[in-house]
Order: sequence, then structure tokens, then C-alpha cells
Amino acid sequence: VSHRYLGEVNNRDTTMHYARQMADELAWSGVNMNLAPDVDVNVNAECPVIGMLGRSFSADTAVVAQNAEWFVDAHHAAGVACAVKHFPGHGSSASDSHYGLTDVTDTWLPSELHPFGQLIARGKIDAVMTAHIFNRQLDAELPATLSHKMLTGLLRNRLGFKGVILTDD
Repeated sequence: VSHRYLGEVNNRDTTMHYARQMADELAWSGVNMNLAPDVDVNVNAECPVIGMLGRSFSADTAVVAQNAEWFVDAHHAAGVACAVKHFPGHGSSASDSHYGLTDVTDTWLPSELHPFGQLIARGKIDAVMTAHIFNRQLDAELPATLSHKMLTGLLRNRLGFKGVILTDD
């Protein structure tokens, strides 16, 4: 079941059911951290790595934040930690960051931070995975994965995140 489907249904019981099923399988297997959920806002439905793959819960930031919270709660109930991704937002991209530099300077919206901020404020985030994107609006020199401005200035200082920050690259 995709994040897109869960966001379209937008029902606590449905999201909790599928997330708990996943978390129980992970816990049974010995996995204690899932690099999920994806809290990217579906700004660009044609984004080849988010929107086109159904990885975003919604274009509505409130739907993303709420479903992500249910997803995390289900994982926590099974003893599995979560790493939300892709900070500071990959849902507006027009290219796949697995194949080269993805610049979201002209497409990224500040509202893409909302799910991260809401989940941090509610104490729901165990870890944050960075996005492999470049965004001159936030740092004119470095991509998010290497950016002190984004990871320390924005994520830690402005949004108040104190936990683990990780990358998969």
C-alpha cells in the first residue's frame, strides 16, 4: 500500500493498520528502524522520485503530517523507530536525485517544511533523513545533505529538532 493511497483514504484506522502490519514484520525480522515515512509534500505530481511513485501522502501539508504521525505511532507501538524524509522537502523536484543534481530552487515552497515542523513539535520524530537536493533559497552553496544552514540553522535551530540526522548517500 502506497503513501498516496493512505493519504487519499486519510483515515487513522487504515493508516495505522497498514503501518502496524509493516512495523510488525520489521520487528519480527529484527529491524528496529524504518527509513520511513516519506513526509514530502506532493507539490509536483510529475516528480519522478516522489509523486510519480506514490511516495507522498498528499499535496495537502496537513494530510501529510497527520498520516505521517499515525504511521510513526504504529511503528512505535511495535518497537520500531522511524526516520522521516526527505528534509527539507523533495516533493517539488522535477528530476530524480539518484541520477544527478536535483535543483529545487525555483519550485520548492516553504510549506514543505510544515510536516517536519508539526512532527517535531509533537515529539514524533526519531531521526530525519536529508534530501539530496540543492536549494538556493536555503543555501546558495551546498546541497541539503552537506548544508550547515539547512541541517543546523533550519532543522535544529529554527524547527527545534534535537535527534539524529542521517543520509543514505
